Amino acid sequence: MAVVCAMALAMGTVRFVQWRLDVKAAEARQLELIQTYDFDPGDIISDGQFFNANAMSEAEVQSFLDEQGAACSGHDCLRSKTFDTTDQPADDYCAAYRGAKHETAAAIIAKAGKACGISQKILLTVLQKEQHLVTATTITDFQYKSAMGLSCPDDANCDPQYAGFFKQVYGAAKRYQYYVRHEDRYGYHANALNYIQYHPNASCGGTNVYIRNKATALLYIYTPYQPNDAALAAGAGEGDACSSYGNRNFAIIYQSWFGSMR
Repeated sequence: MAVVCAMALAMGTVRFVQWRLDVKAAEARQLELIQTYDFDPGDIISDGQFFNANAMSEAEVQSFLDEQGAACSGHDCLRSKTFDTTDQPADDYCAAYRGAKHETAAAIIAKAGKACGISQKILLTVLQKEQHLVTATTITDFQYKSAMGLSCPDDANCDPQYAGFFKQVYGAAKRYQYYVRHEDRYGYHANALNYIQYHPNASCGGTNVYIRNKATALLYIYTPYQPNDAALAAGAGEGDACSSYGNRNFAIIYQSWFGSMR
């Protein structure tokens, strides 16, 4: 029994030492990416920025939409379009949302962020990342239908439960809080070493990333790829066949609009 215990202890020590070496290697790579591209795949945005439910008021969101969407004219522009919304009861993830007829996009963004404890800046950034809704000059029905990319793949077969602007915005805010409470069900975890692919094609490879906070883990649960060097070197442009852009574009959009992510 003593021999078995000693062997188990030795194996545990070896595994811990190897884990620490892997973490150090991941952190060294992340530091290099910060120095070269100002992008840390393990700390894309701070928890404080992500979960700030009072980041913007309805009036501030409306002013922002007016400014960013100034080139768009007509009733279909995000800054002027209205939507009928429905009451959403309070639950483990969000406070109650009181629906109304003809709510503006600004009201929906402000209220959904407030109810679910998610920054309005995050919701605006995702709207732009997924469907370019904030700055678009012409907007299709599908862009509103799949505004946040929530359960709405590119082939337009959206889950009816989440189709439509209000359901997308409120649903995404709520989904983030669902991820927080059920992180153990997903493959990306804060304060842990995570293998993250560069692209849906597994042959493109990936690397270990030490994710430092919950907000960054949520971004990967929502968009499960990291940009490769080609994507980062391209700035806002295109990389190579193994590049993915979701989390890179999130960082570019947020920083260009709101400044520091930490």
